[in-house]
Amino acid sequence: MALACAALSIVALTAVAASQAKSSKPAAVNYKVGLVTDIGGLNDRGFNHLAYVGLQRAAAQLGVQVKVLTSTGANDYVPNLSSLAKDGYNLIIGVGFLQEQAIQQVAKAFPNTKFAGVDMNAETDFQGGISKNFEGLIFAENEVGYEVGYLAGLEAKRLGKTAVSSVGGIPVPPVVRYIAGFQAGAKAAFPGVKTLNGYSQDFVAQDKCKNVALSQLAQGSAVVFQVAGGCGLGALDAAKEKGAWGIGVDADQYYVNNRVLTSAQKKVDVAVYTSILNQVKRNVFAGGSNLLFNAKNGGVGLGKINAGVPAAEVAKTKAVAWQVHQGKVMVPTTCANKGC
Repeated sequence: MALACAALSIVALTAVAASQAKSSKPAAVNYKVGLVTDIGGLNDRGFNHLAYVGLQRAAAQLGVQVKVLTSTGANDYVPNLSSLAKDGYNLIIGVGFLQEQAIQQVAKAFPNTKFAGVDMNAETDFQGGISKNFEGLIFAENEVGYEVGYLAGLEAKRLGKTAVSSVGGIPVPPVVRYIAGFQAGAKAAFPGVKTLNGYSQDFVAQDKCKNVALSQLAQGSAVVFQVAGGCGLGALDAAKEKGAWGIGVDADQYYVNNRVLTSAQKKVDVAVYTSILNQVKRNVFAGGSNLLFNAKNGGVGLGKINAGVPAAEVAKTKAVAWQVHQGKVMVPTTCANKGC
């Protein structure tokens, strides 16, 4: 189902889930939470790392027992998820859209275990029915993509450039939503700007993303938005190498180098912690539906803006971000003219 159709607020979902909850409130000290990473691993300086931060926060603040299993390839998803279920973990969280089918499969095999999936739509019907023991943790990436795209457009115009670009990993829905928002935001700030896009088909190998970015920079891109996890660090390196701007993704990546313009933050850590908190303290589980993290509830947002950006542009960008927060800007979830 499209993001627009799944876009229920966290508050609304919580109320619905609370009314449906039947089990007793779990005791935190005996509550076990497992996390299965995507192939980027915990050192991707972004997506998987943020999930781990949320897990560690839950361990420290809620007293839950935690365990992490790392996936090095797609063949690890089902065994890792199943292993945690067999070991009696109460809540198992998978990280990344690429695990969606695997987690649906395992959720059906272990109906008494609860599962949550970062970037996964629990309303997707895999293998004959929606799993009521699986909740999706999804994000309005298009909204923060629009915000960073707007700043990219302003900078391209100021610098006398005619293009901005994005480097995606694999064109899965969350990546496409980021890029769709980015392109729309750039054109809102600078209608004449050209938007370039390319995919590395990888979320790990930095050289692949760097090569895509270098090609875009050679075509005149003023700003490169990386939407490729650990691979995308190579795109940020390419931007620095050529004296252009780079935009980080998921985590606030201002620290990567001094040519990071800003970052499109996706609060994966907040989503993971919220899913666990809902179980341990609130007896809430959105089984068969999604929790949406968006600009309005702080689930996505701008990262630090580089000090080299003129104050007037910072003010304009923050004003646009506030409009997105208030729902006054309708941001597309797909690119115009098959642009991504």
